[in-house]
Amino acid sequence: METMDDYKDMLEASFKKFRVGDIVKGRVISVDETSAILDFNYYAPGKIYATEFSDNPAFQILEEIKVGDEITATVIKTDDGAGNILLSAKSANHEVNWEKFAGFKAEKTPVSVRISEAVKGGVTAYLEGIRGFIPASKLDLSYVEDEDLKSYVGKTVEVLVVTVDEESEKLILSCRELKQEAAKRDLAGRAAKLQIGAIFTGTVQSLKDYGAFVDIGDGMSGLVHISQIPYPKKLTHPKYALKEGQEVRVKVTKVENGKVSLSMKDLDDPMNKDIEETVTEYIDEEAPDNTMAKLLKSLGF
Repeated sequence: METMDDYKDMLEASFKKFRVGDIVKGRVISVDETSAILDFNYYAPGKIYATEFSDNPAFQILEEIKVGDEITATVIKTDDGAGNILLSAKSANHEVNWEKFAGFKAEKTPVSVRISEAVKGGVTAYLEGIRGFIPASKLDLSYVEDEDLKSYVGKTVEVLVVTVDEESEKLILSCRELKQEAAKRDLAGRAAKLQIGAIFTGTVQSLKDYGAFVDIGDGMSGLVHISQIPYPKKLTHPKYALKEGQEVRVKVTKVENGKVSLSMKDLDDPMNKDIEETVTEYIDEEAPDNTMAKLLKSLGF
């Protein structure tokens, strides 16, 4: 025999009262090119038009919404004239997702987005159906010029949320930090494979008070400490023995935490001996008073 329990759900549904602005959850029971119908245990079904799912103009309802999907939506009309409760998923998303984005920012959570359009100064991408902007300065490891932005359209990239401003609907995303971390990991991995004692011909990149950074190829560079630069007397600054762009031979002496230590002294290399001999000869024969300006001039500095 039938009991009241058999009609419990129907009774509860008959007592429900929805108002514009209420947020409801339901499951998709049908979907076509224009809309999806939701069942949320109510005497009337919910209807969401395709345009109310996302702000993304590339949104394809048949590709992204399937029967059985659970959808959270906002009531925008209690009766559309055909017996349906008219709903908006993107309206609900706007309320829920801004809080989610703030969490992504605070936790530095990487998220995937597909770049949809190139605009002046950057590109746009949609996160949870909300338009975000990736500035040209944050799209890659280096600044991307306007004429090159179109080559990124259609690509799926990993980003961090860097600015969340719900009031002005400003959502700024960045690829750069994640790419920098990936580049560091890659470089550290390649550096770890270097053999201690390996010898390279490299190019002096920059000179610091404490030594010279030398490019040894394959995107890697190492530090030749000032104490490891050949010089006939105490060297007070690498600029007195080396210059940027100069080709030198170096030996790998240490690799630790992705940092490569190099030596020029710990290497029996004619190129390095030439540096010592040239400086020594000048000091002994041409510059008994050790006039530094004349010395540097003779070496081409």
